[in-house]
Amino acid sequence: MGCKEKTNQIKKAQSEPVKKQITLLKEVPAGIERPAGMAWIPGGEFTQGAVATDQHAMSHEKPAHKVAVDGFFMDIHEVTNAEFSDFVAATGYLTIAEREIDWEEMKKQLPEGTPKPHDSIMQPGSLVFKKTKESVPNLYDFSQWWKWTIGANWKMPNGPGSSIKGKDQDPVVHIAYHDAVAYCEWAGRRLPTEAEWEYAARAGQEDGLYFWGSDESVLSQMANTWNGEFPVTNNSSDGFERRAPVKSYPPNKFGLYDMAGNVWEWTSDWYNTSYYDQVSKTEITVNPLGATTAYNATNPYAKEKVMKGGSFLCNASYCASYRISSRMASSLDSSLEHLGFRTVATIEMLNTQQ
Repeated sequence: MGCKEKTNQIKKAQSEPVKKQITLLKEVPAGIERPAGMAWIPGGEFTQGAVATDQHAMSHEKPAHKVAVDGFFMDIHEVTNAEFSDFVAATGYLTIAEREIDWEEMKKQLPEGTPKPHDSIMQPGSLVFKKTKESVPNLYDFSQWWKWTIGANWKMPNGPGSSIKGKDQDPVVHIAYHDAVAYCEWAGRRLPTEAEWEYAARAGQEDGLYFWGSDESVLSQMANTWNGEFPVTNNSSDGFERRAPVKSYPPNKFGLYDMAGNVWEWTSDWYNTSYYDQVSKTEITVNPLGATTAYNATNPYAKEKVMKGGSFLCNASYCASYRISSRMASSLDSSLEHLGFRTVATIEMLNTQQ
């Protein structure tokens, strides 16, 4: 009887999954100083993706899956016009929205045989938001409120005639992925992974829809979003119609500002509509870098990176992308009026710079 009982205990132990032992960097190592303008994000585990109670969750936010990340430093706010101006002054960098358009490169992302647009259209510019004059029955047709605007770029964010004068603390926008990477290389930083960004936004609370919890009634006090009927009227009840200066709203528990609304933020992850399903089959993923290849089931020609955080255009009737798990995608050379970035620095990066 004793031998049989012992055998049964061994079989039971063998059948039960053994929890993976993970050692994460949680404290700042001795001798490392916090970089100016950055917050320490202590390492930990969390569930990435939509929480079960999220009625706005989209299919590409599912299934939720376990992730662990090491600690890192993160900008407390989005990169500003002033900070990007310093980069341009030091390097002479020209953003993609300011460069002549390369048709040979552009057509790689289009169906074969797509005719080249007229030269009058193929001029440097970017996408600018434009209100509609009446209600829009089809909110899937983005072309109703996005307008390709020749001359729009980070220095003229609303198109020719606009300016960033007096807006040093606004987040820089019309920044393509390659522009953000160039800034990071100059600053000795990198873009966050999607997992790092979402972990930092969640700031230790496991079940909240937003960085402050799940109370949507305080949205206008916590984030810069669209208030009114999108995309017709914005009553600016949150204080701003378009971009807001960084730190205009309360920070999350890690001391990070604008982790909801204001402008979308680039991450380093490829956008792949199959990735969440694939990674959910693993018990827990440590420091994930995202999908190895890009794939968008609705646009197989696109090579896109993940954006996080939502923007001043987000509304409950449209995308509610001020939710922590919300994610969107954009091609590497795309720039828009509501897209910027923030940077991170790891201990390894800082040790290399010393």
